[in-house]
Amino acid sequence: MKLSHLNSSSKPDAVRAFLADLGLSSGNVAALIARDPEFLRAKVDKTLSSKGAAITGLGMSHPDIAHLLSISPKQFRGRTFVSKLQHYLTLFGSSENLFRALRFNTYLLSSDLEERVLTMVAIAEGLGVPRGSRMFGEALRAVGFRTKENLTAKVEYLKNTFRWSDAEVAIAICRASMLLSMPKDLLQRRAHFLISEVGVELAYIASNFSFMLYCEEAQVRARHYVVKFLKGNGLLDPEWNHNTIVTMLEKVFVEKFICPHWEAAPHLAEDYAAACSGKVPARFKDLP
Repeated sequence: MKLSHLNSSSKPDAVRAFLADLGLSSGNVAALIARDPEFLRAKVDKTLSSKGAAITGLGMSHPDIAHLLSISPKQFRGRTFVSKLQHYLTLFGSSENLFRALRFNTYLLSSDLEERVLTMVAIAEGLGVPRGSRMFGEALRAVGFRTKENLTAKVEYLKNTFRWSDAEVAIAICRASMLLSMPKDLLQRRAHFLISEVGVELAYIASNFSFMLYCEEAQVRARHYVVKFLKGNGLLDPEWNHNTIVTMLEKVFVEKFICPHWEAAPHLAEDYAAACSGKVPARFKDLP
């Protein structure tokens, strides 16, 4: 993009050289300028270099600065950018945690969100997620801009519905933030199915809830029937639990639980296919 008020190429060339020194490729430089054409007017010696030095002084590397520029080029030119960055680095504990949070909310460095972010941090820590942990960014994304009262009520509901501990609730929310906005009746149905019908362990549900939410109930029931049938006929170790069969790829499940028993149970593949379609074969109906 051409800026008509630039009388020479010296300033744009200096800006491009500054960005190249930080490690930005020519393509990344072009993308940055396309997002913020005014960046070409910035003074390298008085603004960009001094700001880069200040950010380096906060413990960030050139690749970190390049990353910040790719996220918020306009904000980078702002007077308060370094102070905001220092504030968030202290808040999140490391540049890694900050970048993880920025993946979910790129506006952290562009708005006066300090007070709100402090509240989000307090709520996330209230879930039992340490500020310096790898899950902290995910916890902030999950908490979002919900009120403390709303979140507290939903957490209590999840604990009662899924019989989770505080730690398990925190894990589930970080892995599947949609939990906080899902209707209670849907959560209740899924909890009854996974816990009462299939017998999946509570901690396993918390760690794999995103998959558990969208897995086909008919297929999971069919796998549940197959495992019970094999155990009941002495064809499978009784210690096998139902946790891993829920998240197992279909090809893997068939290879492990169907194919090896084609002689002892030649009807098993047919019954499994019928159960996956929503029907319950007679041989599966009387299973304990």
